[in-house]
Amino acid sequence: MNTHADGLSIKLFGSTRRRRYPEATTTVPGMRVAMMTREYPPEVYGGAGVHVTELVAQLRKLCQVDVHCMGAPRADAFTYQPDTQLRGANPALSTLSSDLVMANAAAEASVVHTHTWYTGLAGQLAALLYDVPHVLTAHSLEPLRPWKAEQLGGGYRISSWVEQTAVTAADAVIAVSSGMRDDVLRVYPTLDPGRVHVVRNGIDTEVWHPAEPLGSLPGESVLADLGVDRGRPIVAFVGRITRQKGVAHLLAAAHRFGPDVQLVLCAGAPDTPEIAAEVSAGVAELARERSGVFWVRDMLPIGKIREIHSAATVFVCPSVYEPLGIVNLEAMACSTAVVASDVGGIPEVVADEVTGSLVHYDPDDANGYQTRLAEAVNALIADPEKAERYGQAGRQRCIAEFSWARIAEQTLEIYRKLA
Repeated sequence: MNTHADGLSIKLFGSTRRRRYPEATTTVPGMRVAMMTREYPPEVYGGAGVHVTELVAQLRKLCQVDVHCMGAPRADAFTYQPDTQLRGANPALSTLSSDLVMANAAAEASVVHTHTWYTGLAGQLAALLYDVPHVLTAHSLEPLRPWKAEQLGGGYRISSWVEQTAVTAADAVIAVSSGMRDDVLRVYPTLDPGRVHVVRNGIDTEVWHPAEPLGSLPGESVLADLGVDRGRPIVAFVGRITRQKGVAHLLAAAHRFGPDVQLVLCAGAPDTPEIAAEVSAGVAELARERSGVFWVRDMLPIGKIREIHSAATVFVCPSVYEPLGIVNLEAMACSTAVVASDVGGIPEVVADEVTGSLVHYDPDDANGYQTRLAEAVNALIADPEKAERYGQAGRQRCIAEFSWARIAEQTLEIYRKLA
């Protein structure tokens, strides 16, 4: 296993196993980054995990990077689990117990870089303990996700406190879009604007590209396995079942899709049993009314998602909050037209009437939003040449503007200014 760390350890409730690896040659000798994250392969379920995975791969060509993550042991990262005495405790408390051990393990770092509130406290404690700069990437903001209280209960107040503490104390804050930078400065007005940088998410266009299925038989094609009719228009969605992603809005809008339109809904990992039940009821109601409704609840490998994107006439992103939206880049890289809400950083990805259609989201007018989503989808279904033109333009935009190599260089430049 190739790695740029000179040692890897696996933390198992107080014991540590360490394997030694030779130091790699890098372009910035002496710089060692402690990359702190909840998600890292194979445990990746959201955009922050994708971001960290791709960023680490590129940064390791430039400097030493040690990944500190949560979850099961793996060969190429330091891993941490909650204190066993907190089994059954609020998840926010369990997370903080992992953060303490993570901070302690970062003694050799020259820069600490954290992602999401899950590791923000670990980064700040490491910065104080070892007198190194703390860089924090803001993928979302807790005060703008009040629905997290459904998932965390009182832990939501803890996660919000952790984020505020980490963001306002960090030496540099990276926002994944200009819209996200505006949100950071609005939510945390005491923060020095000079410390908030914009480094957007990216996309690997060699991984995400137009792709045909291997065949038309079950086992050769995820669409064939599902029973999707390739002769009818396909609308696709990929995302977690959370209030943020707007799945309920999409299901309501789908009642107004043209009669030939099929919906492939790749939606899983519900935040709570309640929202899982809501989506299940919504899918069942839609399926009673129309044919061609396919719900994939399991996480699919990239190859199968790529096939779905490539076959879709339109990809829909109905999010009510989205700092950037890597999923739109994935669809665009597969040459698929996008219909998306106009929230957060999405307009920095989806160029309206160039790579897709932006739909205004008004939290006080759910019915109007759902109607506009349906109208935008139906308009592209009715004009397949425009949809194809949008898709081709979207792929070119991904290639030209969203390279992970460039993102790594921008991130490294922030490190160098602080180190």
